[in-house]
Amino acid sequence: MPSSRSSHWVGTWTATPAIADGVSLSSPTIRMFPRVSIGGDRLRIRLSNAAGQGDLVIASTHVAIRAAGAAIQPSTDRVVTFNGSSSVKIPAGAFVISDPVALHVEPLQDLAVSIYVPGEIPASFGVTGRYSRQQNFLSPPGDFSAHEVMHTARMVDDWYFLCGIDVEAGTDVGGIVALGDSITDGNISTYDAFARWPDQLARRIIARGGKMFGVMNQGLGGNRIAHDIRGDSGVRRFDRDVLAQPGVTHAIVVLGINDIRNRRGLPEEVVTAQQLIDGLYQMTLRAHDRGIKIFGGTLTPFENETFLMGAYTLEGEAKRVALNEWIRTSGAFDAVIDFDEGLRDPSHPTRMLPIYDNGDHLHPGDVGYNRMGDLIDLSLFD
Repeated sequence: MPSSRSSHWVGTWTATPAIADGVSLSSPTIRMFPRVSIGGDRLRIRLSNAAGQGDLVIASTHVAIRAAGAAIQPSTDRVVTFNGSSSVKIPAGAFVISDPVALHVEPLQDLAVSIYVPGEIPASFGVTGRYSRQQNFLSPPGDFSAHEVMHTARMVDDWYFLCGIDVEAGTDVGGIVALGDSITDGNISTYDAFARWPDQLARRIIARGGKMFGVMNQGLGGNRIAHDIRGDSGVRRFDRDVLAQPGVTHAIVVLGINDIRNRRGLPEEVVTAQQLIDGLYQMTLRAHDRGIKIFGGTLTPFENETFLMGAYTLEGEAKRVALNEWIRTSGAFDAVIDFDEGLRDPSHPTRMLPIYDNGDHLHPGDVGYNRMGDLIDLSLFD
């Protein structure tokens, strides 16, 4: 528990729990390197079994300050416990929060979270994970969670089971949740460059000084408003991934392009612009019921995308325009962040300006993602 009524827990880093398709594990230690947004002197770790079909046992968890590569700073290594025990059993679909850990963490510092998962976990079990756009490490069988360097480990591009880190902060510190799809998750950005737009937002908040906010990235590649795909739909996961986040005061929602693209091509998953509007409106109501300010992000252009050939259609473009118009003019959101206007080509507004395009005409590149983070008016959080 926080030490006094003058403090509370605030999420400083998150990864949306979903299924890591086709992944099996054989008693590994997994070492991952989340970069926090705000710092503190005490923290908590959150682990998820959201995709699991049965109980998940975590035998050992450690947290430390990262050194370089797969190494930690040994003097900062801390054992993480759950109700006093170093092991924890997580029921299917659930998550757990650790006991507080005394460790001084600076803003924008890289941590190392190491977890040992004993036993064989087949792909049919449902491993909870997210692609990370960072190099994490997976060991051969064995508990190496306390080792300074994870020798013989192989690099992986996933967050496994780790879904959140909280810090104890003053009650004046708030939390911002970014709810979105691969464009929020930073897909196709440079590895270990921290080029996602929520990363840039966190850097700007720290550089500005004054009132602080933890930034929690709840981007999920492929995510949609109305239908499940690679995880729960936006309207299904809103309570878990936004409302339940520690210390949340603000949310930024950028969802809908994957509904419009209908990448599976299923007739029953064809949506109208009104259905997408209805889904976003429900999110605003639920946020406001909790006293959370919610900002709507407009959808960026995707004319002639090559990420999925044929996904761009004139009908889909009309839905994007209609949804953006509603976001801008309805008044349902507390503010609008116009990513569309900020990234589109003024002379050809149905496509992204080349400098911001990674080349597939759907996802921004590093410059585009950072541009998105720069488009957010920080005075919205004052």
